[in-house]
Amino acid sequence: MASVAGKIAVRLERLIPKLVIAPGFLAILLFVYGFIIWTAYISFSKSKMLPNYTLIGLRPYERLFQMDRWNVAFTNLIIFGVAFIAISIIIGVLLAILLDQRIRIEGAIRTIYLYPMAISFVITGTAWKWIMNPSLGLETVVRSWGWESFSFGWIVDQNMAVYALVMAAVWQSSGFVMALFLSALRSVDQDIIKAASLDGASTAKIYLRIILPSMRPVFMSAVVILAHLAIKSFDLVVALTNGGPGYSSTLPANFMYEMTFRRNEIGVGAASAIIMLLTVMAIMVPYLYSELRGSKNV
Repeated sequence: MASVAGKIAVRLERLIPKLVIAPGFLAILLFVYGFIIWTAYISFSKSKMLPNYTLIGLRPYERLFQMDRWNVAFTNLIIFGVAFIAISIIIGVLLAILLDQRIRIEGAIRTIYLYPMAISFVITGTAWKWIMNPSLGLETVVRSWGWESFSFGWIVDQNMAVYALVMAAVWQSSGFVMALFLSALRSVDQDIIKAASLDGASTAKIYLRIILPSMRPVFMSAVVILAHLAIKSFDLVVALTNGGPGYSSTLPANFMYEMTFRRNEIGVGAASAIIMLLTVMAIMVPYLYSELRGSKNV
C-alpha cells in the first residue's frame, strides 16, 4: 500500500505543474494562434461589415495594394521604422558610452532618459502635440523671444508629419536602448580595455573597434524590440497626428483599424494585419535563426 501511495504521489507531483500551466497554454493557443489563423482565413474571404467565410482568393490583397491610403501607410512604416530604430540606437549607444565613464551626474541622466519609458505612447503623443502645435507650442515660444521667422509646424505639414512621429518615438525609446547597452558595457571584461589602453589605443578606438563589435547580440535585440514597437504603433499616431494631415502620417496599424471598424472592410483589414504579421516574421525569423545557430556553436 505504501508503494502504491508513493507512486500516486509521484504522479500527482508530475501532473500538478501541467494542470497549472494548461489553462494559460490553452488560452494562448485559442486567443493568439487561433485568432491568427482566423484572421488569415478572413483575409481571403469576401467579408465586409461582418465575417463572410466565402473564399475569394487574393482579391482582398489586390484591393489592399491598389489603395493609396495603404501604400502611404506602408511607406510611412518604412520611413518611420528606419529613422526611429537608427536614431534611437545612435542616441542610446552614445548615452550608454557617456554613462560608462561613471560621471557624477549618471543618476540624474539615467532618470531623465528612462522616465519616458514609464509613460504610455498616448501621453507622449499628447505632450508632443502641444509642443509641436504652431499656435501653442515651441513655434509660439521662440517667436515670443523675437525670432519672428521661426517655423515648426511639422504636425500640419504633409511631408513632415511622419518625422514628428519619429521625434516623439525616439524621445520615449532612446532611454531604453541606453539602459540595454549600459548593462552590456558594464559586463565587458575590464582586462581587455586595460590591455588595449596599454597598447596605446584611444578611448574612441577601444569602443569602436573592440567593445561595440562584440555587442552584436545586443544590437540585434535592440533592433528587434524597436522594430516591434514601430510596426505596432497605433496610439502614438492617434494622439499626435491622428494620421493627418489627411492620411499622410497613417501607419499600417491605423489603416487596419480604419478599414475594419470604421469602413466595414473586414477582409481588407485582415489582409493588412497579415502583411504586418509577415513584416514582423521577416525580422524575427532571421534573428531567432542566428540566436539558435549561435547557441548550437557554443
